Amino acid sequence: MPVSMTPEALRSKALEVHHRLLAHFGKPVWRQPLPPLDELVSTILSQNTNDANRDRAFFALKAHYPSWEAVRDAPTEEVVETIRPAGLANQKGPRIQNVLRQITAEQGRLTLDYLAEMPPEEAKRHLTRFKGVGPKTAAIVLQFSLGKAAFPVDTHIYRVTGRLGLRPPQLTREQAHEFLEKVFPPETYYDAHLNLIRLGREICTARKPRCAECPLRDLCDFARTQEVSP
Repeated sequence: MPVSMTPEALRSKALEVHHRLLAHFGKPVWRQPLPPLDELVSTILSQNTNDANRDRAFFALKAHYPSWEAVRDAPTEEVVETIRPAGLANQKGPRIQNVLRQITAEQGRLTLDYLAEMPPEEAKRHLTRFKGVGPKTAAIVLQFSLGKAAFPVDTHIYRVTGRLGLRPPQLTREQAHEFLEKVFPPETYYDAHLNLIRLGREICTARKPRCAECPLRDLCDFARTQEVSP
């Protein structure tokens, strides 16, 4: 945390960031929510790839197999080939099948619907027990499928919040989930998550950020180091 900012000031800044992004981009609307098991598979497919490739692989799975049980029991090589568009298929195929098998072993059937009855922290701990399911994947399932308070941190949010000074620079991406959940109010998680990603994709890009166009430039630690004309 910037040493000059108290926790209260940091939360106030985060709320101002949220309000300005709503004013600039409007209220974001994500795709139709998926059932939690579908969301988990989709998010595993999304790791280290873009949304288009994730969706191609996800819909290929849904078209090729009649159920998640069929995916679980299929030859691994066949699953790997089906999800090839997502990249890293040799890792993601076995990872998906192992998660499906573990859920079946624990629950007696393939479902994650029981997570709806758990408090967010308990549900998060439950999901991150699965190999290959980290804080981001768990938070996406909780926020977008189950409507639970969770703040997923992807590469865009990690970069943007670092530049804004909303998190300590030495914080890892995994640590940033818990930290930013305390900085942003829970009722802002959905909108703030999606609008920060949009800001990172369209304006606060990894290379050559367009600070002069940014609605947050006067709040941004990074912008203050740049020669920016309003």
